[in-house]
Amino acid sequence: MGSLLPIYRTLRLTGSNHLSRTCMILLLLSLLSKLILTEAQGIKSTRLLDLVIRDYTFKSFNKHFKTGTPYNINLPSNLTGITVYTSRYRCGSLKRYGATINEFYLKVGVNVHPCIERILIVTQNLGNNWSNIYYDNYDALLGYQLVSPVLGLLAYNSGENMNFNTEFEVKVRSSDKAGIQIDFSNYTINGSSTLDGRIKMCATFEGDGKVKLDKEVAPNICGAMSHGHFGLVVQSPLLPVRKKMKRWRVAFACSVGAAIAVFLVGLLLIAMFVKVKKKARLEEMERRAYEEEALQVSMVGHVIRVHTASGTRTAPRIEQHLRPPR
Repeated sequence: MGSLLPIYRTLRLTGSNHLSRTCMILLLLSLLSKLILTEAQGIKSTRLLDLVIRDYTFKSFNKHFKTGTPYNINLPSNLTGITVYTSRYRCGSLKRYGATINEFYLKVGVNVHPCIERILIVTQNLGNNWSNIYYDNYDALLGYQLVSPVLGLLAYNSGENMNFNTEFEVKVRSSDKAGIQIDFSNYTINGSSTLDGRIKMCATFEGDGKVKLDKEVAPNICGAMSHGHFGLVVQSPLLPVRKKMKRWRVAFACSVGAAIAVFLVGLLLIAMFVKVKKKARLEEMERRAYEEEALQVSMVGHVIRVHTASGTRTAPRIEQHLRPPR
């Protein structure tokens, strides 16, 4: 906006001579729209997108809006594809009666905190193009693909004097697991419960960059306990997801593996001991067999065998013809 001041001053000085006041205003509006377009095209954050939508919602708000009636918010051309509705409610009435706001159904008993008197509920339908911004900001979506646009439910304080000084985001919560239901029946690319054999899951995009996956409470209907952004996803066939094992499962698997390893090492040691004992027994039996033979064989160590004879000698005998005469 600061860059427009010199242009405005120049046009003011020369406006009476060359341009009419109407042309000057149209030129300023054109430059302002280009500036807003440039800023919106640079939106890369989901949080920044929420703030831009919030600002346009509060600018479009009319104090004559009826309570409980949804009103469409006109967005600039650079946000084409996003549909925004807003409704004004009293906190007590919303808790007692609940509400249905486009694709969102708030059951009886939802709590709004903090809430002074009234809130302004804003619903978003990011369409197919702007929903892709969540792939750039949520790494947990790797391995999954969206089969529906991302739908958002946000709430802001709505006092009697609506201005940017009093606006702030409030929390809408329910004690019921499906106290807030989101209907994707009109947006899913496949009406069945599966998509090419892949089961659809409800994705809740949390503010800390995490994605919570849960089952559908009904076909194409997701449940939530709080406000936020939601979508239907299926596991991508080209990029399977590695599921994280819980700590106790990892510890149990490590314990079982260690026990099996110890058992196998024990069997190996026993086999080696039996083999050594068997070899020693065979050597002892072989030694005894040689010692019991008639022609004894003495063992020198365990390798050299030396034959030995008995210790007796043959008695001497005199030949007959060598005897002396008598």
